[in-house]
Amino acid sequence: MLQIVSSSWALLLGIGLLMVGNGVQGTLLGVRGGLEGFSTFELSVVMAGYFAGFLGGSRMAPEMIRRVGHVRVFAALGSFVSASLILFPVLTDPISWTLLRVIVGFCFSGLYVTAESWLNNSTTSKNRGQALSAYMIVQMAGIIGAQALVSAGDTSGWVLFIIPSVLVSISFAPILLSISPTPPFESTKPMTLKELYAVSPLGCVGMFLLGGVFSAQFGMSAVFGTAAGLSVGEISLFVSMFFVGALTLQYPLGWLSDRMDRRVLILIVAAIAAVAALLGAVMTSALPALLVAAFFVGGMSNPLYSLLLAYTNDFIEYEDMAAASGGLIFINGLGAIAGPVATGWVMETFGPSGFFVFILVLLVAIAAYAAYRMTQRPAPSVDDTSTYAPVYQGSSPVIVDAAWEFAAETAEAEAAASGEAEAAGEETSDAKTRI
Repeated sequence: MLQIVSSSWALLLGIGLLMVGNGVQGTLLGVRGGLEGFSTFELSVVMAGYFAGFLGGSRMAPEMIRRVGHVRVFAALGSFVSASLILFPVLTDPISWTLLRVIVGFCFSGLYVTAESWLNNSTTSKNRGQALSAYMIVQMAGIIGAQALVSAGDTSGWVLFIIPSVLVSISFAPILLSISPTPPFESTKPMTLKELYAVSPLGCVGMFLLGGVFSAQFGMSAVFGTAAGLSVGEISLFVSMFFVGALTLQYPLGWLSDRMDRRVLILIVAAIAAVAALLGAVMTSALPALLVAAFFVGGMSNPLYSLLLAYTNDFIEYEDMAAASGGLIFINGLGAIAGPVATGWVMETFGPSGFFVFILVLLVAIAAYAAYRMTQRPAPSVDDTSTYAPVYQGSSPVIVDAAWEFAAETAEAEAAASGEAEAAGEETSDAKTRI
């Protein structure tokens, strides 16, 4: 791990600064919108704008990179993000904020594609697993650190809008001045949604529903905190617990997934997260209960993203994994666009508890559908399944492809080692027989 950090510190630092900048604006807008008098539904539309832009950016960024190159795309999109972040406190109306959020989401998507391309290009098959682990830690640490910044600042002023703008601008330096060469860029055309659904109905349905869960967490948790009467510090702590849980539970659940029927684990994980959401819905005025609920909702739902990817890959050939992942990411993005708007409507109908009620309904639906799919076809043998690869839901298709490439390489290496061990055992047995 230390070798990866020493060789890729510039890229990781730049990505970390991007995550801090993104995490600050996501939480800050939820708090500041309440101060500006936005209704819960208006804020939900604003938050949905980010995911609409992000989905569009993930589809268009590859073509932009092919046309003008990584450096120009990164610099241009970063400049738009920096400018947009400063404009939020100037244009304080829901329509302007929604448009700015679309721009920010589009640009962040392109920035992630570009930065992750560099990171992937700087790794080899020997260190890719460590690089992916370091990247996930940096992502989560960036978002968690962003919450500390929000809690320490004045949400009614300008400073907290300027800070993420500066951080995004500074992130250019370590990445663009890095000695890493500009990587070649290739993208895979995803499967059609019909083909993908035929391969894995659970993967498609689960990914769509999970998109709503994720966007509610990332986009509406601060709005919930404001509606529930939490202080800025309490809101920041509440939001951070979603990502602390994700970072803590990602790898233990990944270890389990390689050793059991993934549908059973998907059902269990979704059910535990649903119970946590129920706790949050019932105890909206108790901060300790909210923190526990956020920890387990985030800690279970984020690994669920990687579980659904891994489950889908269990039914396809290696060469089709990238195409399938691209399709699943698109489906997840569609669900993410609808998530904040639906959450806002439920919160306006049922009050702040509607935030957790909406998440609860989606998680119960995932668990129920997983149970139904268990009756429709047998599970593949554990020995024949793909290796789990931990991936953060906000990652671009580039890093998802890298994760599955590493997972496939790991599986091949383990199979080869197992075959050599078996051969050695047979030779020993033959020798004993001869003796």
